[in-house]
Amino acid sequence: MSPIRDTTAAAAAHATARVAVSRLTLSNVRSYAALRVDVDHRPVVLTGHNGAGKTNLLEALSFLAPGRGLRGVRLAQVGRQQPPRAGNPVISVVPTTVPWAVAVTLTTPDGPIEMGTGLAAGTTERRTVHINGQPAKGAAAMARHMGVLWLTPAMDRLFVDGPGSRRKFLDRLVTSFDADHAGRMAAYDHAYRQRLRLMKDGGGDAPWFAALEDTMARHGIALAAARHDVVARLNRDLSAVSGPFPAATLALVGTVDGWLSDMPAVDAEDALRRSLWDERRGVMGAGAGPHRSDLGVAMSAPGHASHGQPAALCSTGEQKALLISILLAQARLQRARRGHAPLLLLDEVAAHLDENRRRALFEEVLRLGAQAWMTGTDAALFRDFGESAQFYTVENGALKLR
Repeated sequence: MSPIRDTTAAAAAHATARVAVSRLTLSNVRSYAALRVDVDHRPVVLTGHNGAGKTNLLEALSFLAPGRGLRGVRLAQVGRQQPPRAGNPVISVVPTTVPWAVAVTLTTPDGPIEMGTGLAAGTTERRTVHINGQPAKGAAAMARHMGVLWLTPAMDRLFVDGPGSRRKFLDRLVTSFDADHAGRMAAYDHAYRQRLRLMKDGGGDAPWFAALEDTMARHGIALAAARHDVVARLNRDLSAVSGPFPAATLALVGTVDGWLSDMPAVDAEDALRRSLWDERRGVMGAGAGPHRSDLGVAMSAPGHASHGQPAALCSTGEQKALLISILLAQARLQRARRGHAPLLLLDEVAAHLDENRRRALFEEVLRLGAQAWMTGTDAALFRDFGESAQFYTVENGALKLR
């Protein structure tokens, strides 16, 4: 089978609109004391043995998006820990806070952009962000220049885990499409936690509660509406695309989601305020909110035995294919909205795909004009890329061009 070439009409049409990492610099990130690598716009394939540091590189890039990165850990855990000294092999199970930094140069149609983020000395859970040498307010500022989507082996259980994992997954998709979504979530979560603390302590007066509940209603319905918008867009895209990856049918499940389907957003805000007030009065079943929503996913493959089946009941291979299908749909939506594809971080994605689906994935990455950073232990799994990708071996905290 001949290698894939990046010569499709779609790739050519988007060549001038590409946004890609051209330089990655790390300082004290996981296993990397220091690293600088220059790449071009093509997909980047990272291979090496288990534990070589491939996923650490993807995690570093994932900090270009709001949140705690693809591992979801506390920021203080990301800094590189010192190896044990001779004669003292014990390493504390509680890592010390080590300042760390990730910086990239982006190539864009309007010229290069320098972005950086990390944990400064003396801080524990608040990242600093700089764009073109100037301080920026939060990671959402970086998301306005480039979206970041990722798929990791840990996400293989997404459809069988609890609804919290699926909400986080959906919110990452929404944030890559709409950078302001992170702010809505932060505002809602802050008010939610303050109100919960007051209820547990038995403190606070009615105006105080009313103010927090108003904040929850306004931001909660706004973030729920943003989720609905992206789910509707994904469903339209997925229903219009055919190929080796099965389509998914998505649905939001929850009281707030039912309100948004039946009434205007302003009425849904009032309904949420009433529900929160009823919860304070001890009314059973009250206390709705977008923090209780779930993302329902079903397989859509007419003629297939699993057509219409909930994703949780599909085989592990089908679940993986559904995840890839959703991720690619979101990448297409972002390209259509922003004019360029997001950065794709695909950890060990090729290992569990058959040859036809691997090739189809690579073809779609090239068709999107996306810079995908992909990891694997076996470089042969990526041979279909041919010269359309750049290949690096990861070993001992360094990258070597193959």
